[in-house]
Amino acid sequence: MSASEFRVEQIDHVHVYVADRRAAAEWYGRVLGLVVLKEDETFDEEDDGPVTISSDGGSTSLALFRAKGDAGQSVRRQTVAFRVGGAGFLNFLERLASLEVAGAGGGRLGAGDVVDHGYCFSVYFRDPDGNPYELTTYDYDHVRGRLAARQS
Repeated sequence: MSASEFRVEQIDHVHVYVADRRAAAEWYGRVLGLVVLKEDETFDEEDDGPVTISSDGGSTSLALFRAKGDAGQSVRRQTVAFRVGGAGFLNFLERLASLEVAGAGGGRLGAGDVVDHGYCFSVYFRDPDGNPYELTTYDYDHVRGRLAARQS
């Protein structure tokens, strides 16, 4: 797959930082008809992971994260997550050396920055203005096998 054949398939989810995830999920449900996805129905208040809400079963969703401090008082940049297939994800990793993409932490993004979530893989990066993005794939077994083969 060449760079000209690479394309984002869809926006997967957007990170939204809120003071109270349960209250926010209720508001989004009431106002926009978004519902908590089944796997997040019984989330732990102490867990810092997201509560994912959607109107289409998770094809496009909001990931509600607990804000640090007062959610309404500070400016936050939302992370847009783009979904790609496994081949596209691996192609992106192969092209990183020539793309000069800044990782989430500010250094140059590399193949070693892949995050294994156990059901999907993601890389987190920033555009030249510092806006955060995520590239994610749910072709977990395909990518896991290819990444393991590269490391051997």
